[in-house]
Amino acid sequence: MASNKEVHASSIGEAFEMFFKNIKNYFADFGKALSKGDIAVKLSTVLMGAGYFARKKFIVGLLTMLMEAAFIFMCIFYAAPNLAKFGTLGDTVRSTQFDPLTMQNTVIEGDNSFLILLNSVIVLFLFVVFILLWIHNIKRAYELQQDYEKGVHINTFVEDVKSLFNGRFNVTLLALPTVGIVLMNIIPILILIAVAFTNYDQQHMPPSALFTWVGLANFKNIINLSSGSSAFGYAFFKVLGWTLVWAFFSTFTCFLGGIVMAKLITYRKVKFPKFWRTLFVVTIAVPQFVTLLLVRYFFGDTGIVNSFCASIGITDFLKSIGLVASHLSYIPFLTHPGWAKFMIIMINIWVGVPYQMLIATGVLLNIPESQIESAKLDGANTWQIFWHITMPYVLFVEGPTLITDFVRNINNFNVIYLLTQDTFVTTNQTLANANAKEVDLLVTWLFRLTNDYYNYKMASVIGIIVFVICAVFSLIAFSRFLANGREESYQ
Repeated sequence: MASNKEVHASSIGEAFEMFFKNIKNYFADFGKALSKGDIAVKLSTVLMGAGYFARKKFIVGLLTMLMEAAFIFMCIFYAAPNLAKFGTLGDTVRSTQFDPLTMQNTVIEGDNSFLILLNSVIVLFLFVVFILLWIHNIKRAYELQQDYEKGVHINTFVEDVKSLFNGRFNVTLLALPTVGIVLMNIIPILILIAVAFTNYDQQHMPPSALFTWVGLANFKNIINLSSGSSAFGYAFFKVLGWTLVWAFFSTFTCFLGGIVMAKLITYRKVKFPKFWRTLFVVTIAVPQFVTLLLVRYFFGDTGIVNSFCASIGITDFLKSIGLVASHLSYIPFLTHPGWAKFMIIMINIWVGVPYQMLIATGVLLNIPESQIESAKLDGANTWQIFWHITMPYVLFVEGPTLITDFVRNINNFNVIYLLTQDTFVTTNQTLANANAKEVDLLVTWLFRLTNDYYNYKMASVIGIIVFVICAVFSLIAFSRFLANGREESYQ
């Protein structure tokens, strides 16, 4: 029997093999259409509607020609002016010139580097889309030729339109979401990637200034391990380490805590289980940002928790064992790096466990009783049943959720920002030079770089790195989870 690692490697290998096979077949079909197509198919390489006109699909052919004409018009009046400056992102700086006739300064508009970059990325994306449509047009023309030669009925335009609401209704439904994904996700991601290779920051802010390409300089800057030569390099690995620690503990503490709470509440000897379950559900009803803001004030240096701890001697005790500096009269719950990280994880448990408890309750109530009864007959104790039956079943059901929770916690902006903003101030000068804090996640650091310091180039680099980390982890985790699936055990 193959090991888990072998199955895992095989599943990833098969996925990549299938991906490249589909690409190979796609272009192979295109090459076949070009080589074996008739004159109408070959003419479609220049006049895109020719293949449709030859098969008497005049309306579709006309629409295809209009699309080609619109693309040519776009290339002349929109693509060419922007792509001409894409290499430099502009060379004319905005300036003012004194006009002696009006005795006023006249603004001479220069190039806007960001608009040039934005428009150029859109143009390049449209080029790719058009090339794919051009290939599809040729392949479709060849399919129509084959249908014509075989005597197969070729749909009219009306029949094609009707098919969009019948056999091809899935295409109609996916059209609008696809456009939305392109506009709201793909184009911004491409812009983000492009900005990472520029020097777009507060000193190079359009339209008053220009920015330009700098290649891999930003990436070299952020992965530089020497704190003396690169504050960003030092800060990046500090923040990355804490981000991964936070994601691990915030995910698994809430996950395990939710299972434990669900087990306790469903335990037959617990009195008033509905009351306890309702009590935890009420905490979910309160908006998270309200809870976090209140807790931030409670655990502030002058908050109610510090006042209580000082009055009963907890603060003095922590001083005596060295957990609180002797010159402080309070516990720095959210103002000291070590304390703040510990408290952030603890507060997240309070916020996250009730939600996980509800999910775990539903899972636990659906564990096959036959397996539990069989384990008891075999002499298994409560702990053995929990470890060998309950936990595998919960992991099987909640595995995908656990993976997405880990990725979500890497980008968990609310908890970190709302608890530490205007409260935590770093004393590490190197981190401060990179506009980072000890308690920052990569996503909160990215937000601060863009919103407070307008350092878009480094924020874009961090955004790319966050995306790569989340994508790689998700790919590996989901592949491993699916490879180790035990669905047949729970049927």
